[in-house]
Amino acid sequence: MKHRYNQYSSYIKNKYGQRVQKIPVDAGFTCPNRDGTLSVGGCIYCNNSSFSRRLLSPLTLSEQIKIGIEVAKKKYKVDKFFIYFQSFTNTYACLDYLKEIYQTALAFEGVVGLCIGTRPDCIDKEKLDFLEDLTEKFDITIEYGLESVYDLTLSKINRGHNFQAFENAINLTLNRNIQICTHIILGFPWESSRQWIETAKILSKYPIDFLKVHNLHVVRETKLFEIFQESPFKTLGAEEYLEIIIEFLENLNPQIIIQRLLSDTPIDLLISPRWEIKNSTFLNNLLIEMSKRNTYQGRLYENIPS
Repeated sequence: MKHRYNQYSSYIKNKYGQRVQKIPVDAGFTCPNRDGTLSVGGCIYCNNSSFSRRLLSPLTLSEQIKIGIEVAKKKYKVDKFFIYFQSFTNTYACLDYLKEIYQTALAFEGVVGLCIGTRPDCIDKEKLDFLEDLTEKFDITIEYGLESVYDLTLSKINRGHNFQAFENAINLTLNRNIQICTHIILGFPWESSRQWIETAKILSKYPIDFLKVHNLHVVRETKLFEIFQESPFKTLGAEEYLEIIIEFLENLNPQIIIQRLLSDTPIDLLISPRWEIKNSTFLNNLLIEMSKRNTYQGRLYENIPS
């Protein structure tokens, strides 16, 4: 490992020889814990505008992709792209519709793959069979929003599924040439720092290619915000999170590639925590501190079969 942790940008550069820009799109999906199938209201922390402003929602999928590619070409001087189906649950539809939108995205010049955000309880063999067929020509990553390895937390945050659903999804996805990304949130006030480190150990047992770690943000227009207003709780400061994420990385399988380590919420939506440093500064401080300690991802990792 060239860096202190296994960075996604380095992986992409090694594979493609250049930057590949993700183009986020909103394909009009919802979630089963929003539409009444499992529950209503969605996850208690989720305001989709905090990571996907839906500025392009009046546009068709093709229009969103076209504009996104044009902007990326000018801003980043790139010619390769992943289309990122980001908003809500992007496999929560019939297979025919999924085929239509995925093939629409892949038809654009320069698109080398798809990143598909979804829930572990919204996938099945037929959908994975189709995605597997696409891997003959494209890189396909399916992003399973797990958020916590603890069933108590999954219940508290109104996910509508348990950890077993994640295990089932992983087993269904294995051996298909589909890359697996997992999302996790650190900082729920009823969880402890020991549980967050244990999370790294638990995730390390699974064949995950990529990991996105989010520090808990209290965001406007969410149930979590209402809870916070009624009974304020402590969120993680930058220094505290730095210590946690170092130990988290030390216990994480070094083969897992890190796509992100921080949440990124527009300041007008963010209630807590309000750090005095930018995310880029935090990440630079992280590398400096890991270098000082001569530590790295996987230093404490124990390869114990699940």
